[in-house]
Amino acid sequence: MSTSGNETLVKLITKLVMEELYGMSTQIPIGVSNKHIHLSRKDMDVLFGEGSELTPIKDLGQPGQYACAETVAVKGPKGEFARVRVLGPLRSESQVELSKTDARTIGVKAPIRESGVLEGTPGVELVGPEGSVQLERGVIVALRHIHMTPELAKEWGLKDKDIVDVKVNGGDRAGILGNVIVRVSDKYALEMHVDTDEANACCLDNNDTVSIIRK
Repeated sequence: MSTSGNETLVKLITKLVMEELYGMSTQIPIGVSNKHIHLSRKDMDVLFGEGSELTPIKDLGQPGQYACAETVAVKGPKGEFARVRVLGPLRSESQVELSKTDARTIGVKAPIRESGVLEGTPGVELVGPEGSVQLERGVIVALRHIHMTPELAKEWGLKDKDIVDVKVNGGDRAGILGNVIVRVSDKYALEMHVDTDEANACCLDNNDTVSIIRK
């Protein structure tokens, strides 16, 4: 048998053993998040006009989430990104999600935070076709996380806010990602989100798979 054939067999046996031990497939699909923005109704009105609506162009991995045709410029102390994608639906407060590399590029000291945890975060200027908004806070580097349903969390012995380690399966940059938060809701689909820095470091693309390390 060839070397590639042996590697394929080993991967198959490992998968079957894991399924036998835990009663389910432990593979989690990856979603790579490029820099993006979530807008509030108030900021949407300023940037795109009173009563304007988001224009969905692509569904995302999580139910009800979508990429929009709308983009805005994000301006920091040292530079700007001209066309940053808005994701829908609208939220109660605007939030800008960057990688560490993105944040350094425009001179913003963005902390690693769970989505929605915005206290003490820096702001930036957003510029749209109809106006501009100076955010007082809201720029974060998203804490890597796994979305899953309550049913799956129960099967896997996990709960909301658990912190786990994740194994990057195979490839040229296989490794372990620590400090991954588990987010559980009946509104979620199974998916792990990483930013572009993390994806590049581990050679991960959308729909690649990783697995939780059982301790």
